[in-house]
Amino acid sequence: VQLVESGGGLVQPGGSLRLSCAASGFTFSSNYMRWYRQAPGKEREWVAVISEDGSEKNYADSVKGRFTISRDNAKNTVYLQMNSLKPEDTAVYYCRSVVRGIQYWGKGTLVTVSS
Repeated sequence: VQLVESGGGLVQPGGSLRLSCAASGFTFSSNYMRWYRQAPGKEREWVAVISEDGSEKNYADSVKGRFTISRDNAKNTVYLQMNSLKPEDTAVYYCRSVVRGIQYWGKGTLVTVSS
């Protein structure tokens, strides 16, 4: 199982970024996918989740209305569209999946929101 995040970078407050997480080694379309983030000096926190077919989504209150999770099962990829970014969104963003009872994490992609 491999999860590889990409799309992070430096963005000004109010800006947008789209993160991607490419998955391999398991049946992607049969698994929920989740995004987490970890800000400097803080614990990792859950951000968003999407069901196997994309019909169900849920978000942390801190990102609701600004972030959108989606997936493309044909490409084995999950996305996180982040709009209206704030400095407090600065963090390393990780995707996570649980496969046959074992959780897997990517290595993360850094998002920095600063002017």
